[in-house]
Amino acid sequence: MDLTGLTLRVAAARPHVLLAAVPGGTAVRLAAERLLRARDWPRASTPAQADLLFVAGPDLPELRTPLERLWRDMPAPRARVHARTADEVEDALNAGRALLGPPAVRHASAAPPADAGGHREGDHGARERHEGDDQTPGHDGHGDHGGHGGHGGHSGGQTEMPGGLPMAGQGADRDGLTLDQLHLPLGPFLADWPAGLTVRLVLQGDVVQRVDVDEPARPFDDAAAEAFWVHPWLRAASGEPVPVGEAVRRRAAAHLDSLGRLLAVAGWPAEAVRARRLRDDLLYGAPGAAVAPRLERFTRRVGRSRTLAWLTRGIGVVTAQKAREAGVGGPAARAGGDVTSRYRQWLADIRRDLPRLEDPVPLDVAVEDSPRGPWSAEHPPSAALIALLPRLLEGAELAAARLVVASLDPDPDELVSRGVVEVARG
Repeated sequence: MDLTGLTLRVAAARPHVLLAAVPGGTAVRLAAERLLRARDWPRASTPAQADLLFVAGPDLPELRTPLERLWRDMPAPRARVHARTADEVEDALNAGRALLGPPAVRHASAAPPADAGGHREGDHGARERHEGDDQTPGHDGHGDHGGHGGHGGHSGGQTEMPGGLPMAGQGADRDGLTLDQLHLPLGPFLADWPAGLTVRLVLQGDVVQRVDVDEPARPFDDAAAEAFWVHPWLRAASGEPVPVGEAVRRRAAAHLDSLGRLLAVAGWPAEAVRARRLRDDLLYGAPGAAVAPRLERFTRRVGRSRTLAWLTRGIGVVTAQKAREAGVGGPAARAGGDVTSRYRQWLADIRRDLPRLEDPVPLDVAVEDSPRGPWSAEHPPSAALIALLPRLLEGAELAAARLVVASLDPDPDELVSRGVVEVARG
């Protein structure tokens, strides 16, 4: 019995896909999520579960090393594809499935369309790889998969245990006791995590003692991408007439995307899927009257969930005043409270925007907030949300850290978009 061939056929028929989105790749990620759901291809949350690594977005040199480590931690049979734009997603997924097939199928598919990520290892940009391709030297297989390893000089001189986890040192905790101290990075490629964000924690026991956030990776000049969620605001700021309905539709979809992340992190996958289906319906132009009943049921069910409120109550508290003092606006400032308050604010904002999805009035960026706050290319709202993370995470338990990040859901795309980069350069 040809067990290798059988394994390849099973993996190729319905591959488990690990989706690695980079800053500037939101449109690609959304297209991939929608197509994976349509094909009923399961999503992997860790490299150990994955057959196919799908890289979504522009080529960012700073993230090549963690991507290589992610790839190294995937078991064989495995394949890797890269789509820079949403138009490349279908071809890239087809090429990935072909690469996972038996050798005859792989050789027949050796020359996929150029926009499907058909470059081989060693080329810059999109590339496909299968187990057996030459590996880039200098990587030991440990690192940034689901937030472990990849310390990049931030490990405090610790040695590592198998799997890339650092061994604990010692340090004084917040009560003056001497406890083991562990350096643990979260990101840049966690499931249900802001694209490319790396948050470095120093833990003693299960309590976060210190937090450092890496600067977001930036693409090459010729690969700079628009920030997907604030695209209507960027266009309006440049003088283009944009209907309010288009902007509030994008804002409601952004809140549903954020809710999908938070619900997945909180362990409610069925509602996370519903949030993403509703998100896609809004993005693909579903009339308000058609989507309103399902949105109302969703917001009521999530907003009234006692279990979700119990899981998130009292975590990551920031008052409205403190949020505004930190430069934070939008839902996080209006909520003025904990994780529970923030996701309920998203739900309230969605209900408020629903009747305005077809509003033809021109968008005024000074009146209508972008999804994460008042839009300014000089001061993107996500920059303030990222800067707020250390304050909210220090002193929190590790189990709560991902809920806090998900409830703020900063968008690194805002920091690498063409509009922002051009303003920064003057």
